[in-house]
Amino acid sequence: MKVKTMNLKPLSKALISLATLTGMLTLAACNNKQSTEPTAETFSKGMQAYLAQKGHLCLAKYTWPVEVTQAEFAIGGRNALQMPVLQKLGLVSASDVTIKYTGEDKSGVLPGKRYSLTPEGQKYFLKQDMISQTSDGSKVTHHGDFCAATLSLNQIVGWEPPRDDNGRKTTAVTYTYKIDPAPWARDPEAQRVFPMVARLIAGDGQMQLKEAFTLTDKGWIANDLM
Repeated sequence: MKVKTMNLKPLSKALISLATLTGMLTLAACNNKQSTEPTAETFSKGMQAYLAQKGHLCLAKYTWPVEVTQAEFAIGGRNALQMPVLQKLGLVSASDVTIKYTGEDKSGVLPGKRYSLTPEGQKYFLKQDMISQTSDGSKVTHHGDFCAATLSLNQIVGWEPPRDDNGRKTTAVTYTYKIDPAPWARDPEAQRVFPMVARLIAGDGQMQLKEAFTLTDKGWIANDLM
């Protein structure tokens, strides 16, 4: 929290009492303490800063174009269900291609579709470094993702008692959010093939999410921003 400063006149023109100086120092110390105390106001500022950078609801579609084989269509794979809907909404275009594949015991080519973002679809591709975690626990950095909505803070609901973690205080903050979906994300077919998007839109102002925070020399900061 910023502590207001005062423009003090030279001592030859104005006398500053010891009590006044003591009061100023006490106010500064109190304000500094408040900035590190776990309060709704403190976490609101930290959560707003977090969501301003990380509040994008994206779909883990980092690399384009997306290719889908006829075999994936046959078994109803995720992209096989989602891409035709995005095509219907004008966000991607499709072309027939032959796709190379390598399996555990064989390799070859299969017929399929290649989906590319249209100019309209490119509006929803956020060019920002993002980190995902693979099944073996390793982390991968991507340079963009296709996104469906943006979240902002509705209110802080509460937080867990801070605990020590390697010499730092940490906690998990619970909050509700406001959501601003892309127009296409409100389409019933889009919500059918992207059920998590539908769930978050329905939870506007009500669904509770959690974010981990750590106390630093700059106050409480969301772990994803550290």
